[in-house]
This record gives sequence, C-alpha cells and structure tokens, in this order.
Amino acid sequence: MPSYYLTTSFCLLICNFLSKPAGAQLPDIRSVKPDLIVPEMTDDEPAAGRRVKLSLNSWQNSEAYHVLYLPRDWQPDKHYPVLVEWTGNGNYRSKIGDVSTGLPEDSKLGYGLSGGDGFIWLSLPYLNGAGDDVAITWWGDPPDYDPEPTLRYCREAVATVCQDYSGDKDRVVLCGFSRGAIAGNYLGLHDDKTSKLWCGFFFYSHYDGVRNWPYPNSDRTAALTRLQRLKGRPQFICHEGAGIDATRDYLVPLVRDGNLTFAKTGFRNHNNEWILRPSKARDAARKWLTDQTRRKKPSDRR
Repeated sequence: MPSYYLTTSFCLLICNFLSKPAGAQLPDIRSVKPDLIVPEMTDDEPAAGRRVKLSLNSWQNSEAYHVLYLPRDWQPDKHYPVLVEWTGNGNYRSKIGDVSTGLPEDSKLGYGLSGGDGFIWLSLPYLNGAGDDVAITWWGDPPDYDPEPTLRYCREAVATVCQDYSGDKDRVVLCGFSRGAIAGNYLGLHDDKTSKLWCGFFFYSHYDGVRNWPYPNSDRTAALTRLQRLKGRPQFICHEGAGIDATRDYLVPLVRDGNLTFAKTGFRNHNNEWILRPSKARDAARKWLTDQTRRKKPSDRR
C-alpha cells in the first residue's frame, strides 16, 4: 500500500479479500440466499419490531412521509443509536433486474446493518420544490433542485425520533444508497445545521463530487466546500464491482487526515439488497458501525 495512505488519523481499509482476479465475473446477489427480510411498512402505531409510515406534524396536510423502525429490543426508557437513510433514485431498472423505486420504504441499508436489533432506523424522503410530496428522483424540482424542503424535513424528523422514541442524538449515523450516497455529503453536509446531526456516514455506490450530476453545485469545487464540514468524522464508503476505485482516487488526495474506510461489496449489482445477505463486506460494515456507536451504550434515561 502506498505510504501516503497511512497517516496517524487516516483509517483506510481496502477490502482486498473481496477482490476477484482480473476478468473474473462477480456474483449476482441472487446467488446468495438472504438471511434478513425487511419488515413490511404498515400504518400501525410505532412499537418494537414494527416498521411504520409516519408524517411530521408540520407536513400533516401533505403527501410527505417517512418510515420509522423501532428495533425488536426497543424500550422507551433506553437510548438507542439511530440509522438515518436516504435511498436511490426511482424509475431505475438495470438490465440484470435491479430495481429502485425511490420511495422511503425501498431503503434497506439500515436493516441490513443492524439486523433489526439495537438501532432505531429512520428512512427519510426527498421532497419536491413545494415540500408537499416525495421526490422520486433527486430532490426539489428541475432545474433548481432546491434541497431546502428535504433538509427541513430531515432535521425535524431526526429531532422528533430522538425526542419521542429514545434516539441518542450523539449517535446518529447517516446512510445512503446511490442517490442517497451522493446526498450523504450534498445534503448531509450541505450546511452547518444539518452537518452537526451525524456522528458517522455509511455510503453505498457513488459519492458527492466524483462526477457531475444534473443539479446545481455538483462540481468538485462545490463538493470540496461541503467536504470541509466533515471534520474528521468517519465514513464507510462501498461500491459494487470496481466502482470504489474512482471514489478512492478522488478522496485520498483531498482528505489525507480523514477517517475513511473503503470496501467492495463483492457483487456486481447496483442494488441495496446485498446488505440483506451474508458477505465479508457486510461483516466489515457491521464492525465499523459497532466501533462508531459503542462510545455510549444504550442506558437508562437520567
């Protein structure tokens, strides 16, 4: 490994054990049986082991909603770390059958990372420009793609989960797939109010600043401004195939003192269902998550 990857505070893990020989075909996720099934979203009241559809008070007269999962071991007198997730763009179907709806209930990373225990899981929407409906692709409306309604909903939802459902505000990890991985920095580090919510970040497939997208300020100069708000907090960054290489090549020269972990999923699919299957990448991700959230154990309220 080149020596410039190794600094005192720079944690860089390349999952070489996931690599395949040149020319080898990576497996499809469907070749591995899932050991987790994400609970169906219902309209029930929140309770341990349930995944329910909710709306914030400020959005009751709109179509905006989020999805909340309380872990099977949830108790109201304990505090729990929170996994906050943004999912990929909708209207996506690959030639090998991978699908993304773009809806909050399509998220899966939080359940795969936690296995359904020990973590509250909050799946957030992206909102249109008016802030009254879920945006299936990107956020806001073209050509402006205004992120402010999405950011307001995010901040209020995180505060509500921590206040009403025993989420630990000091242990909130932002997760994202595809559009959500890009949004992790573009939205998650968009401003100081939003940036301060997170203790860590888990991104799967794509990364803010690696390439330009159709919304304003997707260029590398703007992305670097957002990246400066990271301030040493840890990020686990993974990708299908060899896609992680472009992200690593982009980030390493910019964040020499960062706390970054890079990994390959070991699958060919652009599909967040890989996290519902056993793999070395999932083992590494779970260990990383435990390390980032073990600073404070769930404890009785004081």
